[in-house]
Amino acid sequence: MIPQANRLQQVEEYYFSRKLREVRQLAAAGHPVINMGIGSPDLAPSAAVLQTLKDAVEEMGAHQYQSYQGLPELRETIACFYNRKFGVSLNPDSEVLPLMGSKEGIMHISMAFLNPGDRVLIPDPGYPTYASVTRLVGAEPITYTLSQARGWFPDLDTLESQGLDGVRLMWVSYPHMPTGATADRDQFRALVDFARRNNLLLVNDNPYSFVLSHRPLSILDTPGAEGNVLELNSLSKTFNMAGWRVGMLLGAAPLIEAVLKVKSNMDSGMFYGIQKGAIAALKSGPDWFDQLDATYRRRRAGVFQIADRLGCTYDHRAVGMFVWARLPEGSPESETFIDELLHEKHLFVAPGTVFGPQGEGYIRFSLCVPEDKIKEALKRLEPIRQEPITLKKTEG
Repeated sequence: MIPQANRLQQVEEYYFSRKLREVRQLAAAGHPVINMGIGSPDLAPSAAVLQTLKDAVEEMGAHQYQSYQGLPELRETIACFYNRKFGVSLNPDSEVLPLMGSKEGIMHISMAFLNPGDRVLIPDPGYPTYASVTRLVGAEPITYTLSQARGWFPDLDTLESQGLDGVRLMWVSYPHMPTGATADRDQFRALVDFARRNNLLLVNDNPYSFVLSHRPLSILDTPGAEGNVLELNSLSKTFNMAGWRVGMLLGAAPLIEAVLKVKSNMDSGMFYGIQKGAIAALKSGPDWFDQLDATYRRRRAGVFQIADRLGCTYDHRAVGMFVWARLPEGSPESETFIDELLHEKHLFVAPGTVFGPQGEGYIRFSLCVPEDKIKEALKRLEPIRQEPITLKKTEG
């Protein structure tokens, strides 16, 4: 056997990659599973976006290599979008970098700014890719605890008192995934000041600002953010374009230039038609956002009912396309709970531990499920009980 690279000893196959095989096996055995675990929008992009893509593929040069920096029109449209929605002014030539999805950006940022042995602050709970990419580049993930009691915001004083030697980068994500917690302007100011005091790069991963959120904020609007802060964003959630792989990185020109050095050696540009579709999406009017929120609001109401039937508690004010729910007292561990739910009721939700040890005792529901499936899930949990539902242990 050809030996694997040593770096692969530091990471495992992504949880959802493994778990979805189990879901498919159940479906093949005649047990159709309602998948409420994955945040992949099931809705289509707007008609204008789809038509723009169709028209673009007929244009001269559409099938050639594209610029590593994306079309000038795309960068300009991203800059206009950020100015219109967040009040942030960006130079489209030097402070905006289109990406093939923000997940790509996590790798490129890490390769651009981290050396082996550097330390990286990773939220717990948080997006698992931050830690896995950190390990892949030979750096050391240092988790910082987020808790419900603190509104899922880090205790920056405690972090500083523990020492930050060797820390080069800090990942944050507000609105927060998986909990849906938001950060206000004062909290963003505290994060930026923390980064400047400790001379580290702060990266906010911000794809959920326009899903059930009435006050979208960008950390780049924070005084002092220039030079120490980058922000990732994506069209996946806001415009139902997850499979298109369109993301963006925004920040000071020297930081963007460093990331471009990596990116230009990793791909040969985004497909022309997809860039044109992204431009159309970013020009969407308020009706698009209102319609999207109305759909997710209806779905969320149904998911709240499911959580109620399971005896869970949750924050009605959380934003984004997930419901983060606390299991009732006396429940089995999160992964055991979701396995029992999967095999007995054929409902798949994500265990909180996918997002870190602090996720123990929680589960996460996705809103990327049609309303008829949510109603079917409710039926599978009938009758409504006064006490929390106790699922039996699955044999074998």
